[in-house]
Amino acid sequence: MSGVVVAEWLPSVTVAIPTHNRPEEVRKAVDSARNQDYAGAVDVIVVYDRAEPDLSLETPPGEERPVRVMRNERTPGLAGGRNTAIDHAGGELVAFCDDDDYWDPEKLRLQVEALAAAPDADLVTCSIVVEYDGQSTPRTAGVDRVTHPMLVRSRMAMLHSSTFVFRRSSLLGDLGLIDESIPGSQNEDWDILLRAAELHPVVHVDRPLVHVLWGAASFFSRRWDTKIDSSVWMLERHPAIAADNRAASRLMGQIAFAHACSGNRREAATWVARTARHNPFQPRWPLSAAVAVWPRSGGLVLNVLHRLGRGV
Repeated sequence: MSGVVVAEWLPSVTVAIPTHNRPEEVRKAVDSARNQDYAGAVDVIVVYDRAEPDLSLETPPGEERPVRVMRNERTPGLAGGRNTAIDHAGGELVAFCDDDDYWDPEKLRLQVEALAAAPDADLVTCSIVVEYDGQSTPRTAGVDRVTHPMLVRSRMAMLHSSTFVFRRSSLLGDLGLIDESIPGSQNEDWDILLRAAELHPVVHVDRPLVHVLWGAASFFSRRWDTKIDSSVWMLERHPAIAADNRAASRLMGQIAFAHACSGNRREAATWVARTARHNPFQPRWPLSAAVAVWPRSGGLVLNVLHRLGRGV
């Protein structure tokens, strides 16, 4: 492997890639994990969730940077798939990658170097490039440490789950696994970010090293009911969000928008009112009120925001 940079600390890394019916994309994700310029040992676990495993992804015995393929053995969904990989991981570190995302070659090396400099940290992240409709938009954080109050007030979308690298001992210890009770495995990444930041600040490499693909069809395939349920779950599970007017209004505004897009005007109006009471300057409540009049306009709103590398 030419160009490999040797670091002082070279923990083994298991890359967890849950997948569902993305045969081409998952190969690109696997290749990007195996082609890291990191000098330490790397193995990949691809977990098939409610889909027939493609055993051709597995590598022959003894091959460098092996790939294993298995079925989700836990709760169906993304959270169960990730936890299945954690259960079978042999690496000292566990890295997540979604099946439609991919990494730049230096991603793991730079993150391991950052984690080595913060021995108390449980998690290291990096920034992203949003790939949408032929456009590439970098999203950076402007910081190298992320605290719990920062994550309460903002989801910080650049801390995408495909950037996460955990100490496996933390996932099996004080931090815990991905919560499989969250509806539809949505917001499970924000939940574990908040839990990790409560223990120690999250180490962040503020370079866009992960390419995150956003699909133009996502609005029409989106399960708005699941998004609503998972957002309400977050309000109930994390009291710090509900206790902060700015944080609560942001999440309530997203719930209002989801109700508006689903055509449920009464619930949209209820959550618009709640949002405005918590923060009259929160822009999501007038946006949601407008979308409630014509629900399909929500798709136009999302397309514009996605071209800017942002969501609602």
